[in-house]
Amino acid sequence: MDAISFGTSGWRATLDVFTAPRVRMVGQATADYLDDVGSGDESVAIGYDARETSRGFAEELARVVAANGHDVLLPARDCPTPMVAHAIVTRDLAGGLVVTASHNPPEYNGVKFFPGNGSFPLPDVTEAIEANLREPVAAPEAEWGTIREVDLVEPHLDAAMALLAPDLDGLTVVYDAMHGSGRDVTDRLLERAGADVICLHCERDPDFGGTPPEPSPDRLQALVEAVREEGADLGVANDGDADRIGVVTPERGFLDENLFFAAAYDHLLESDTGPAVRTVSTTFLIDRVAQAHGEEVIETAVGFKWVADAVREHDALMGGEESGQFTIRGHVPTKDGVLMALLAATAESERRIDDRVDALLAEHGNVHQDKVSVDCPDSEKSRVLAELEGAFPDAIADRSVVEINPTDGVKALLDDGSWLLIRPSGTEPKLRVYAEAGSERRVDELLAAGRNVVEPLV
Repeated sequence: MDAISFGTSGWRATLDVFTAPRVRMVGQATADYLDDVGSGDESVAIGYDARETSRGFAEELARVVAANGHDVLLPARDCPTPMVAHAIVTRDLAGGLVVTASHNPPEYNGVKFFPGNGSFPLPDVTEAIEANLREPVAAPEAEWGTIREVDLVEPHLDAAMALLAPDLDGLTVVYDAMHGSGRDVTDRLLERAGADVICLHCERDPDFGGTPPEPSPDRLQALVEAVREEGADLGVANDGDADRIGVVTPERGFLDENLFFAAAYDHLLESDTGPAVRTVSTTFLIDRVAQAHGEEVIETAVGFKWVADAVREHDALMGGEESGQFTIRGHVPTKDGVLMALLAATAESERRIDDRVDALLAEHGNVHQDKVSVDCPDSEKSRVLAELEGAFPDAIADRSVVEINPTDGVKALLDDGSWLLIRPSGTEPKLRVYAEAGSERRVDELLAAGRNVVEPLV
């Protein structure tokens, strides 16, 4: 069905498209897929976020999946998406579904599927589910599975505590739940580790206070102000389903996700070893941190499914991308904003993140990054990128191109260590133009040059 398409992170749509009949079709397609891979009689977890419609859609999915012979585990209340992924792995389930539109506005909803490894599915899996879309069918009632409510939160919090062994005594953290599913979860974890926690927007609001629950700089100004007014050591925020993180420090305010990645990886390397995994759009500062510790970096296409796949393959210490999505070794291979909040606080308790970032930039040089968009119909993206790869200029903004990387779009590495990336958006009819350099002025020059290269081809 054309209306249902699994993109980078599941299927999302406005509620005029995301309807109960289509959700039931997704449930049937998922049950068919699990049967096809030999998991037709195994249990499935189905979670949901704090949106007004999410519990109802989760119950629709549960009934369809149970009618196909699966026992279904359903949380009693909305819970963070990574809790479902964790339950799949630790309870040895066939897979799971989560009803969530993540950081999208409240007029959206969506559904994510996780296979038995607890990670985001690769394209062959989502393509198989899409190919299975059909009206639900039910086995004889005697063959139906059961639906029972379970607690998915406490086991996850216990695992996070065991993995990081934090001691946050004396640390003050302001936590912004953005009215999402991280409320009474991330703050509870931080308190269990010993932190004094001040909560913002920790009441359920299906409308998220009138703003999309996205932990971006423009939406975390209240958190920035609270950290400074309260004299707190750190601020953390989660998006609507708590698989992403935003970090605020006293000196910097909103901490760029690239800088958080570098600081967190550097912190982990003080007591462990291992490579990092990052996407093509994520900072080269990660590479410099890795090199300083004798480690390597694995680069992937944009999308956490690729990061998670590489983390497993290379036994990486940490993996992530510049949109606030991260995981670490020893945890379920999926992005987890709850665990990352604890990691951020643990790093802060051992050395101020502001001080660590200052030291990394002093050692490795300043990094600045930004991006712009160029309108491009979805039907034209492949053609534009093919033409671009074959005709990329030898110099960009007066610097020589030393390498072209076609991992995801076209990435030009320049002779001064800066880079320019042009890749297709996975959610909009646009091309994204990214740039990284040692100054904001240089980034602006690269972005302007990138637009000049791509716009004549659109």
